[in-house]
Amino acid sequence: MGFLDFIFGAKKRQIKDYVNNGAIILDVRTQREWDSGHIDNSVHIPLNELNNRVDEVKKINKPIVACCASGIRSAKATKFLNLKNIDTINGGGWVNLKSKL
Repeated sequence: MGFLDFIFGAKKRQIKDYVNNGAIILDVRTQREWDSGHIDNSVHIPLNELNNRVDEVKKINKPIVACCASGIRSAKATKFLNLKNIDTINGGGWVNLKSKL
């Protein structure tokens, strides 16, 4: 096992652990992106609406795996939600995340 396999394998295990423990997938892409495809049973809140809808996320009362198209917006969402004391990890791009589930 190489170093990158170790790092990315750990991330994959962390995501699976979160999902197995009841985490929900939060997709922060735009409506148009969401409409073109998404992970079944995921919750959609575009990143630009997240600040106004944070209470909606808190009411879910479960850990969150954030995703977007590439991982950049989900990283921003993860940082924001963690600052709001919501247990969140960055799942990266939704297509790649879907393959890890």
